[in-house]
Amino acid sequence: MAVAPQKTQLIRGDRHMFSASDDSVVMKQILATHSPDGRDVDVRPLLHVVEDVLHRANPAVVMTPHPPHSDQVDLIEEKMNQNGIVGMLEALAYTIHKVSCEITYKCSGGVEPHATTVSVFNILSSYSWDAKVVMALAAFAVSYGEFWLTAQLHTVNPLAKSVAALKQVPEILEHSEILKPRFDALSTLVKAMLDVTKCIIAFKELPAEYITADTHSMTIAMTHIPTAVYWTIRSAVACASQIIGLIGIGHEYIASTTEVWELSSLAHKVNNIHEHLLKQLNLCHQHINDKRHIEAFQTLVRLFETVHIDNIKILKALMYSKDDLPLLDGSTKRRVNVEVLRRKIVMLLISDLDISNEEVYVLAQIYNDTAEHGGKMERHYEVVWLPVADRGQWTEAKEEAFNRNVAVMPWYSLAHPSLLDRAVIKYIREMWHFEKRPLLVVLDPQGKVVCPNAFHMMWIWGSLAYPFSSLREENLWKEETWRLELLVDEIDPMILSWMKEGRFVCLYGGEDIQWIRKFTAAMKRVANEARIPLEMIYVGKSNPNQRLRRVVNTIAEENLSGYWQDLAMMWFFWVRLESMWHSKMQHGRTIENDAIMQEVMTMLSFDGSDEGWALIAHGSTDIVKSHGKKILDCISEYDAWKESVEVEGFLPALANALLPYQTHEHCTRLILPGNTGKLPMENVVCAECKRPMEKYILYRCCTD
Repeated sequence: MAVAPQKTQLIRGDRHMFSASDDSVVMKQILATHSPDGRDVDVRPLLHVVEDVLHRANPAVVMTPHPPHSDQVDLIEEKMNQNGIVGMLEALAYTIHKVSCEITYKCSGGVEPHATTVSVFNILSSYSWDAKVVMALAAFAVSYGEFWLTAQLHTVNPLAKSVAALKQVPEILEHSEILKPRFDALSTLVKAMLDVTKCIIAFKELPAEYITADTHSMTIAMTHIPTAVYWTIRSAVACASQIIGLIGIGHEYIASTTEVWELSSLAHKVNNIHEHLLKQLNLCHQHINDKRHIEAFQTLVRLFETVHIDNIKILKALMYSKDDLPLLDGSTKRRVNVEVLRRKIVMLLISDLDISNEEVYVLAQIYNDTAEHGGKMERHYEVVWLPVADRGQWTEAKEEAFNRNVAVMPWYSLAHPSLLDRAVIKYIREMWHFEKRPLLVVLDPQGKVVCPNAFHMMWIWGSLAYPFSSLREENLWKEETWRLELLVDEIDPMILSWMKEGRFVCLYGGEDIQWIRKFTAAMKRVANEARIPLEMIYVGKSNPNQRLRRVVNTIAEENLSGYWQDLAMMWFFWVRLESMWHSKMQHGRTIENDAIMQEVMTMLSFDGSDEGWALIAHGSTDIVKSHGKKILDCISEYDAWKESVEVEGFLPALANALLPYQTHEHCTRLILPGNTGKLPMENVVCAECKRPMEKYILYRCCTD
């Protein structure tokens, strides 16, 4: 029992050293011992064994020992052989044993902890910093593991029982309640030591091709690693001292809280060191990821600039080549390989998770609108959805949005947004100019981009635009004229039927219900007096919302005219016009050199106005249109020009009657999405007066 006072004095001396020592002086002494001979030791496998020992040497299982099964022992042995640890231990075992004996001897002999730590550094002087700390931990793990192995087996193994008697383990365990705070403090410090050690090794394992020693975060870390190694080994000495101090001590010393405070103080310091190193390690990883990100981006650029025999290399680069099954088949909802797209025209649907229901619905209709041959759907192209999402802010709501979209998409989709690499997202944003509005990038069978955004073609001509190249788009425009079929396409087949029957078709829009009531009543009266078969359809505005729904309900309840009950039809009517504008602009067309462009601009200006508008057609190409107030005023004065109807016909007479209502004072607004891409937006002229339009910025909420 005479050992206790000496041990108490030692611990108090250690506390004094810990609180008052000058770290710079200590580190000069430690750095003086560092003389590596250049050998490179892969300490990761050794650390795995050390970690396994420290994990199993757990005071919590002392009272309920479970001897390891033979299969567990075999598994550990097999794991050690696989990791190549056996050969390493043969080379390092003597040094580890020497360090273990040094710690045990000096702690038992009352040597001051700092001096013991320095002696360990002297033994390990020829090793690198990461090897020093792992070998010191291994040396501690030997004595720590032996103590707890004896404690765990002393009730079931005769040899362990005899050794336990010599070490007075049963007497120690009798005071397990009192010892619990000390054991808890030991476990906390051991965990902190392992955390710092793993961090140090992680710095050693950073890829040299992406980060060098002169990188700022790496330089800071390398400056602090010797200090981290010192305090980790110093903590291992303190833990060993605690274990040794349990042997042959009295009940009074066991009850002391001094040791708990000492271990907790060390744990606090080591944890602070770990936090600082971890911060620098994260900065290093960020630096490496940025370098890899840039490298991957440049690889993508080179890939798209290279001629390929097929599209597989491009598709794998875009769709996470590390995953063998990165795609989800829209028809079967099963994971598939990119091989299903080999040498096919692939349309990449690029959007965020908030892609509108209307866009998905209409595109799905066009996608499924293919001819049947022998009972099988034949399609000469495939669509793949690439969802662009911020993985750093992934939430359950976003997961639900992704799954909801995938459920209704009949084409292929990326199996998860996380499979879209950062470099791919960078390429999509910078090279294909993706912002918010969805894109439909077309790759030919060799993976070459033949159209940066085929949505315009798809909305205007559907599958007729195959193979969706810019050349095909230009050729389609050469065949087009401004006609009713181009305006309404097959959105409402009934309109085309009325046209063929010789009926007059009136399309009108706006949200002013008072104007709508006056216009529809006046139009019906004029049609009756002029004895012309007239059909009126309300086509709303480009922003289908609740306000528009209320207008439609009023038109239906008051039987004012025909209307499109499905707001998606209204959305598609306007998005086709907008697509015509985009398509023409991409091909350098303006209202000065393109008649269709002028008509499209006029229609879009109608949508940008607060008032109503109307278009009246007879046949395919006889079309008259005007703003709401002008046409309402004109048809309200029908008696003034009705005699011209019998001579000229209704539409020519209406066109002539509208001329006096055309004034120089007008306000034309053209509202287009903010991300119009690389288009000559600075020179847009008014469709009415042909003067350059001023550009303003409009923020609009599309929900109501």
